[in-house]
Amino acid sequence: MPKMKTNSGAKKRFTLTGTGKIKRKHAFKSHILTKKTIKQKRRLTHITTVDPSDVGRVKKLLALK
Repeated sequence: MPKMKTNSGAKKRFTLTGTGKIKRKHAFKSHILTKKTIKQKRRLTHITTVDPSDVGRVKKLLALK
C-alpha cells in the first residue's frame, strides 16, 4: 500500500504542539486591515488550537491518522 501524502496547503497552516494538539492562526489578519478595529486585529494576532470537531479532518490532511 502506498504512503499517505500530506496535503501541502495544510502543512503550511498547521503545526503540532508537544502534547499532540494542533495549532493554527486566526483568519482575516492578512489584508484590508484599515477597516478593522485595533481590538479586532489584536485578538486575531494570537495563535489558538484547532476545534475538537475539526481535529480528525486536519489530522487526515496532515497524514497523521
